[in-house]
Amino acid sequence: QVQLVESGGGLVQAGGSLRLSCAASGSKFSIIAMGWYRQAPGNQRELVAAVTSGGSTKYADSVKGRFTISRDNAKNTVYLQMNSLKPDDTAVYYCNAARPTPRGTDDYWGQGTQVTVSS
Repeated sequence: QVQLVESGGGLVQAGGSLRLSCAASGSKFSIIAMGWYRQAPGNQRELVAAVTSGGSTKYADSVKGRFTISRDNAKNTVYLQMNSLKPDDTAVYYCNAARPTPRGTDDYWGQGTQVTVSS
């Protein structure tokens, strides 16, 4: 089992910044791929950014150049630095952990944190 606790959401004006944090426990963090997803009302949950256990990253086209995902294995924490925020970034942001198993991967989710960007 992997437990995930997110923090750092809130209300910010367009053009502002926020940093989300996700603290993981219950498993060896360094082998787990981590990601941030978001879901706006009426929309499907979508991948925002992900970082592998080796540190490779990928981003949704809509956030490239504005968001940065990083991980600190010593703190069992993954971060999402969000700059130049837009109203379209408004959503509930979820932390995801994909833990490798002999059968593939097991997915775990945090409780979500609200990000609201005002125009």
